[in-house]
Amino acid sequence: MTEPKTILLFDSEYIQVVHYEDATSEKYLKSVFIEGETSFNLLFLLSPNINLSASDCGTHFQFQKNQYILHYSSLENKAELWTENEVTLQYFQIQVNYQYIFDLIEPHSNSESAEILENMKNNNYIFLHKETPPFMTVEMHMILKEISGYSKKGVMQKLFIEAKIIKLLILIFEQFKEKDVEKLGSDNPETIKKFLDENYHKNIKIEEISRIVGINQNMLRKEFKKQYNTTIVDYISELRMLKAKKMIIDSKVMIKEIAIECGYEYVQNFTRAFKKKYGVSPEKLRLG
Repeated sequence: MTEPKTILLFDSEYIQVVHYEDATSEKYLKSVFIEGETSFNLLFLLSPNINLSASDCGTHFQFQKNQYILHYSSLENKAELWTENEVTLQYFQIQVNYQYIFDLIEPHSNSESAEILENMKNNNYIFLHKETPPFMTVEMHMILKEISGYSKKGVMQKLFIEAKIIKLLILIFEQFKEKDVEKLGSDNPETIKKFLDENYHKNIKIEEISRIVGINQNMLRKEFKKQYNTTIVDYISELRMLKAKKMIIDSKVMIKEIAIECGYEYVQNFTRAFKKKYGVSPEKLRLG
């Protein structure tokens, strides 16, 4: 009989990575793990029909193969996973301390970071559509494989693991952001404005907005200008310039970083647009 394998791939003050696999011939396979106090748990379910029960929520989940959740536990919590009918129990668990995530995201730095951390703490990264946990992407699978196969130890392993965890988080945030965009689906100018207010710092084009909201570009432009007496392009530019001016005056962030934060890939384009809007370059405004 094959014994269950719990492989501790990495363990530090803030991060623990475990790969669990039980392929015994028992009809009923079960695993128990402890979620640390004030920790985030990334759980990737690699077997079909895995059941999960956590003591802190009293809810029973059943996962399909290759689904995952990002769960926050404010207190130490015991979770049980099990399969039935001799199905292999296999999952990948990454546990990250709250303070590490807090320092990484820096929620005090901007509203987007604060929103991400709040969503993480409220467990909004568990259900993607209609209370269905999200499925892993191909890139997520590749990252887990890279983590499992990494053989170096010490500081190189630490840097490697942290980089891969950050990449996984980025993929998760992007996946859920796409969900929010898909829900938009309306030609209501107020809905379009709300989308622009939340995404003006991104490199979004009219054709992309048109595809997202499901109406043609001409109608999109016409309805928005009729409602707000400005074009979509000018409205995005106005939002970017207002944010840039505030950051230049109120912070010591480098001009190049401000340009990127406000949606400009090239600092030259940002400087040109800023000078056209305010009659002075960002550098001169900062110098007073």
